[in-house]
Amino acid sequence: MEICPYLEETFKILGRSWNGLLINYLSRCDNHSAHFSDIKRDLKSITPRALSLKLGELADWGLIEKKIVTTTPLSIEYVLTPKGYALSQAMIPIEEWAQNNLELNH
Repeated sequence: MEICPYLEETFKILGRSWNGLLINYLSRCDNHSAHFSDIKRDLKSITPRALSLKLGELADWGLIEKKIVTTTPLSIEYVLTPKGYALSQAMIPIEEWAQNNLELNH
């Protein structure tokens, strides 16, 4: 039996550190967008370099886009694309499964 190539590609994205959490995070933000500093503040254990790389990866896959907001000073927002939002919605049943079946060890 073969693995579905679409599912395999999806797990290449979600299997990389932080990608699923970033998609989930942006889906919960107002307008599905956030500034770099807000993401860094809320995802405390990611380094700025790793965050920058991950946002670039997600943009390359077409899941987020980088928007320049013409304010003074200029501001950059990271926004889920419709494709990214659709993926975030597909992750909701996984989150529900995790809440019902996993124990967190703090």
